[in-house]
Amino acid sequence: MTHEHTNRLSKATSPYLLQHQHNPVDWYEWSPEALKRAKDEDKPIFLSIGYAACHWCHVMEHECFEQKDVAAVLNEHFVAIKVDREERPDLDEIYMAYTQASTGHGGWPMSVWLTSDTTPFFAGTYFPKEQFVQMLEQIATLWENDRDQLLSRSGNAKEFFAKWSAPSNSAKEVLPQDVVNDTAGTIARYFDKSTGGISGGGTNKFPPSMSMDLMLRVYDRTGNASLYEAVDTTLDHMGRGGIYDHLGGGICRYSTDTQWLVPHFEKMLYDQAMVSAIYLDAWQVSHKERFAFLASDILDYVLADLQAPEGGFYSSRDADSEGLEGKYYLWTVDEVTNILGEKGGKLFCEYYDITPTGNWFESRGHAPPGPKNILHISTPRAAFAKQHDLGDSEFAAMLASWRTKMLAARSKRIPPALDDKILTGWNGLMIASLARSARVLNDPRYADAAATTANFILNKMRTPDGRLLRTYRAGKAHLTGYLSDYAFFIDGLIDLYEATFDPRWLDEAVKLTDLTHKYYEDQAGGGFFYTASDADKLIARSKNKRDNAIPSGNSVHAMNLLRLAILMDRKDYRASAERLLRAFGPDVINSTGAYDRLCCAADFFHAHVKEIAIVGAPDDPATKALLKVVNDRYMPNMVLAGAPSNVADSPIALLARKTMRNQKPTAYVCEHYECKEPLTDPKALASLLDGKK
Repeated sequence: MTHEHTNRLSKATSPYLLQHQHNPVDWYEWSPEALKRAKDEDKPIFLSIGYAACHWCHVMEHECFEQKDVAAVLNEHFVAIKVDREERPDLDEIYMAYTQASTGHGGWPMSVWLTSDTTPFFAGTYFPKEQFVQMLEQIATLWENDRDQLLSRSGNAKEFFAKWSAPSNSAKEVLPQDVVNDTAGTIARYFDKSTGGISGGGTNKFPPSMSMDLMLRVYDRTGNASLYEAVDTTLDHMGRGGIYDHLGGGICRYSTDTQWLVPHFEKMLYDQAMVSAIYLDAWQVSHKERFAFLASDILDYVLADLQAPEGGFYSSRDADSEGLEGKYYLWTVDEVTNILGEKGGKLFCEYYDITPTGNWFESRGHAPPGPKNILHISTPRAAFAKQHDLGDSEFAAMLASWRTKMLAARSKRIPPALDDKILTGWNGLMIASLARSARVLNDPRYADAAATTANFILNKMRTPDGRLLRTYRAGKAHLTGYLSDYAFFIDGLIDLYEATFDPRWLDEAVKLTDLTHKYYEDQAGGGFFYTASDADKLIARSKNKRDNAIPSGNSVHAMNLLRLAILMDRKDYRASAERLLRAFGPDVINSTGAYDRLCCAADFFHAHVKEIAIVGAPDDPATKALLKVVNDRYMPNMVLAGAPSNVADSPIALLARKTMRNQKPTAYVCEHYECKEPLTDPKALASLLDGKK
């Protein structure tokens, strides 16, 4: 296929940038070349930031960037730079902070106008064509005739960034546990009591994975039932809603209504990781079969659809197919009946609320025309089966059969586009969830997948001196890793060790942790910078401390340091975590809901951490019985180590001098390396673990 236009983005690795390679816009990637041209030609920069699965990014591309008349204005008056926020989260973070501060909101596509020294002076998000052209013409006129007005705005931006990146005032003590408790309680009060989640005063609901993680931890310690009820309600309704793909598995980015019915259909890798993990936690607390199923089903979707042949996981599936939002996932009554027959189709449609008029009434041009049905469950399975004089297991078997047929039919449709770049940090989140699921659900497939991914990153996404790279696609790994890449990957390696007891994973985690101290740590102020000390200098260098769609690198790494400090007896790691928690403590107190994962780390810091070591051959049924006792229980503040036989000495502190009692697999439960009586009986171990928390 020939194209009238091909621009510089044709040489990019990012699928998002490649989507724009045939725009008539004279796009650059963020590069010294682009910045030099802006300076040499005395032009302002138009910076557009988005990502491949972003629906509104597609809309703005079609309305604006594909249009010759719009491109003519951009090309004449501006240097246009396109950025994939997933490859360059450092740029996204900086300019999103400015966008939110100057407009009161944020989102993608992000549209920012900069001076040639990269200082912003105007920002917004999505602009329809007419408004966008008007904006371009006004800014071009001001640049030529009244530049001082724009430069005064850029001066304000410099003041903003000076404050934004200024170090926090460290507290005298680590974030107190009562603040952690209060934070969980405050968040719970915002949860919708009928369907769960937080709508934030609007209609959108995002899976609140980190908030639920915090609430479960505090519930486990305090017995505050309202915290668990909020989590249980949310996970139940998410799992029955349209945000969950009832045929293929996986979770969508967010719901556009308060009932979890109509999702924004994109599927992000990080959501699959975090949502499957919180379902796993909820299963350990409640032992509800449905929660274990949903955790597994999300992971199975990832293995089926997002796993790269060479190892690693792709970033996302788009919201759109054939140019229309959600088309791949929608059904009509006739389509279902043709696949399942009259009787089966009727029952399937009733269970999943598929009606002749549809249940999604969006009529905008980017939604498919006609009746549109999104699968969701109003009545729980057992109750529905009873209403129709069916046994629950009988109806479950029918659903499984129907699902197979419906999924086969759906697979013949044109699927949403795949963003096939592999990001180190997001893969770290996925490794962690897979590894924990392998341990908790006793499914070795997940440990194998996690190990394959870890090996891929260690072999393909590192520099010769062992430093992590951010992104990989089409055989090329590049871009210096960010703190989140290190933190998330280290977290995954620790979980992978606890699932397999292969000491190699802890060894790699320690090496990478030492690199974070060398290149990212703020030794004076506490915490870690988002970019490396030798990375390209930008207008600001932040510590990226707030948890947003994904947790901050500081939040995750605080927990890494605390876990490794115990596993490896590294007091310097605990001291580093303590400096971090003191540095950010005042921010947590002043911004409830923005530091949920950091509060989890503080909870671990204050806890009587269970240090558990299991000594025994992995394939011995007695070893497995001891591990099952551990893995069935929700113990968020725990570290786990294992060895196949007696240990005389080990770099893993929890294993040092641990032996089997009477030549039987043996469990040690310790605190500060002071251990209770070694146990070989699973019932005795269960009794000990179920004692005072």
